[in-house]
Amino acid sequence: MKNCLDPRTIAARFASPACGSIRVALDLAGGHWQTPVIRYKAIAFRMKNASNNLLELPGLRVTVDRVTYEPDAHTPPDRPHCFAYFITIHNDSATPVTIKGRKWVVTNSRGEVLAVEGDGVVGQFPTIEPGESFSYNSCHLLDAPWAVAEGSYLGLDGESRRVFTRIPRFKMTAPK
Repeated sequence: MKNCLDPRTIAARFASPACGSIRVALDLAGGHWQTPVIRYKAIAFRMKNASNNLLELPGLRVTVDRVTYEPDAHTPPDRPHCFAYFITIHNDSATPVTIKGRKWVVTNSRGEVLAVEGDGVVGQFPTIEPGESFSYNSCHLLDAPWAVAEGSYLGLDGESRRVFTRIPRFKMTAPK
């Protein structure tokens, strides 16, 4: 299976004999991003004109600083498990980077995949200067007691190149 989080080869297929696949396109033209949220057992991704237009920028990296289970959070009945995550995007490259969007792939304990793509990061489009970082926290609401999450941030560097960095895989587990 190809890495579904590498936008240069976003052609991954989460195989399931019971499900077909759905395509989600992320439109990079002019920096405008579509924001679909799709839940299926099988999913395939495609990004328009991505093969030659995205650079995994050396020095742009992500750390998952902490993941916590929030049992007292007010959650909808169909997604009772709240996991807060704390992330830092580090720019150790020589050019500023503006984060324009994100992609999350969350696989729950039943093997179901939730793919989320959206603009910016927590409602912001941070520009991270060389040697600086951007930290934030958010959460995933889940209907299963555990899941794994991974993803990528997409942006523009100081030379107007489309760049990305990977969000490392992390596990979210509710206490028993």
